[in-house]
Amino acid sequence: MKGKLSDKKILMFVDDLYEDLELWYPKLRMIEEGADVIIAGKEKGKIYSGKHTYPCKANASFDELNDKDFNALIIPGGFAPDKLRREENVLKLTKNIFNSGKLVAHICHAGWIPISAGIIKGFRCTSTPGIKDDLINAGAIWVDEPVVADRNMISSRRPDDLPDFCRAIIDYLIK
Repeated sequence: MKGKLSDKKILMFVDDLYEDLELWYPKLRMIEEGADVIIAGKEKGKIYSGKHTYPCKANASFDELNDKDFNALIIPGGFAPDKLRREENVLKLTKNIFNSGKLVAHICHAGWIPISAGIIKGFRCTSTPGIKDDLINAGAIWVDEPVVADRNMISSRRPDDLPDFCRAIIDYLIK
């Protein structure tokens, strides 16, 4: 059976201390809709551990990927984004996907990556209150809402908002 996203390829980043639900819930929802979801870490094949110790195996290294192969990027939160934002290829993939008009979605602390990629200025977005000041200082217009869609960026605050976050991503990708 074909899903709504059967022609879509979605990239997600992983590193240790990712927020377990913010990676697994969107990954499984996108797969359920037929998307091909690629989980990329620094090392292909490495098993990363979430904040709540749930394992996730990277099926690609972000160093070997081409942004042109993806329809969207979904960035999970947790503390992994603070490490990932220091990786040149993570920032390059994020910026190139965004600049090509494709979707960049981030939740909770994942807003750190769009900040470091230099793509957040002038966008309405949300996040965990813990990085509100970081987003504002980078030029974002921060609002406290479950999900915010502005052009080709979708953001959300926390695990409780995942149903709204995933619905917004799916709706965007089927347009």
